[in-house]
Amino acid sequence: MTDYWWEPPVAGTEVEHLTGALDRLRATFRWKAGGLDAAGLRARVGASTLTLGGLLKHLARAEDEMFNTKLSGAPLGPPWDTAPWDADPDWDFTSAADDTPQALYALWDSTVERSRVKLGKALAEGGLDQLVHVAYPDGRHCSLRRLLCDLIEEYGRHTGHADLLRESVDGLVGEDPPAGYQPSTLS
Repeated sequence: MTDYWWEPPVAGTEVEHLTGALDRLRATFRWKAGGLDAAGLRARVGASTLTLGGLLKHLARAEDEMFNTKLSGAPLGPPWDTAPWDADPDWDFTSAADDTPQALYALWDSTVERSRVKLGKALAEGGLDQLVHVAYPDGRHCSLRRLLCDLIEEYGRHTGHADLLRESVDGLVGEDPPAGYQPSTLS
C-alpha cells in the first residue's frame, strides 16, 4: 500500500481521521476541478445548472463560512461581503461564470489554506469538543467536531457532482488523484 499526502492515516487519532477525510475530499475535488479552461469550468450536465467553476466558488464560500462565521463569529470578507445575496441567493454558483479559471482556482486554493490554519489553531486551543460560535435557535452551540463533519458532508456531496461534471467535460474518471498529484495554483 502506498501512502499519498491526501490519504487519512491508516490508524490515527480522531482529529487525524476527520481532518484526513476532509483533506482527501478536498484533494479529490480539486483534482476533478483542476486544469480546465473557462469552457470546462462552465460545462453543465443535463438540466442541472451546476458547474465546476460554481462548485469551486461555492466550496470556497463554505470553507470561509465554516472557519470564520460559524467557528468564531467573524464576518465574511471579500468577495462574500459585497455579493448581492438578496438579489441572487445562489450568487456563488451563478457569478462563477464571470470569473476566470485562474481567479476561481486562486480563490479556492487560498481559502482552503486559510481554513487549514484556522482549523489547526482551533484544534490546538480546544479540540473537537469545544463549542463554537454558531448556535441553534434554542441557544445550543455546535461543537467544532460538528463543523468539521458538516464540511466533510458538503465536500462529499459536491465531489460526487464534480465526478459527473468532469467526466462530461473530458472523460476524466477515477476515485483518487493519480500518484504524484499536486494541485497547480495556475489551474
